[in-house]
Amino acid sequence: MAQAVHHYLIFETAGGFCGIAWSDAGIVRFQLPTKTAEATERLLLRRLPDAEPGAPTPGVIETIAAVQRYFQGEETDFSGVELDLAGQDAFFKDIYAAARRVGWGSTTTYGALARELGAGPEAARDVGQAMAKNPVALIIPCHRVLAAGGKIGGFSAPGGSSSKARMLELEGVQLGPPPAQQSLLF
Repeated sequence: MAQAVHHYLIFETAGGFCGIAWSDAGIVRFQLPTKTAEATERLLLRRLPDAEPGAPTPGVIETIAAVQRYFQGEETDFSGVELDLAGQDAFFKDIYAAARRVGWGSTTTYGALARELGAGPEAARDVGQAMAKNPVALIIPCHRVLAAGGKIGGFSAPGGSSSKARMLELEGVQLGPPPAQQSLLF
C-alpha cells in the first residue's frame, strides 16, 4: 500500500505563525501558533517528517481563512473541516468526534466526554490522552475540554495551559470563579 503524500503550509495569524498539513483525504496535522515561522515548521515536521511544502487545496485555503478569523476573535466553526485521521485508534476517533461537537464559547470536561461516549469515569484519562495527542488542535477543539471542576487542565501546545486559557478568552469563556471580594470602587 502506498504511503499518503502530505503537504504543508506555514501561515501567519493574529496569534502567531500556524502550520497546516494535508493529504488527499483531508487535514492531517495542525500546528497552533508560535512566534516564528521557523519554530512552527520545526514543530509541524517533528510530527510529520516526510511532509513537503505545497499549494493548498480549496478546502485547505478555507480552513486557513477560518483559522485567521479565529485568532482575530471572530466566532468560527471548524466542524465541517475534512480531516484525515487515518492511523488513529477507533476510540480516539470517537472522542475526537464528540469534542468536535463542543461549539464556540462552550466547554466540557474529560469526564463528561467519556460519559457521552457511554464509558465510565475511568475513561476520562483516555479522553485526556486523546486530547494530548490531538493531531489537529483547534480544528478538534481540545482547548474546550477542561479538567474536573472546570479547572484548565493540561495543554500540550506551545505555551501550555496559558495558551489554552488565551484561546478560551478569545471565545469569551471566563475560567474560574469570580473573586470572592469585589472592590467597593472608592
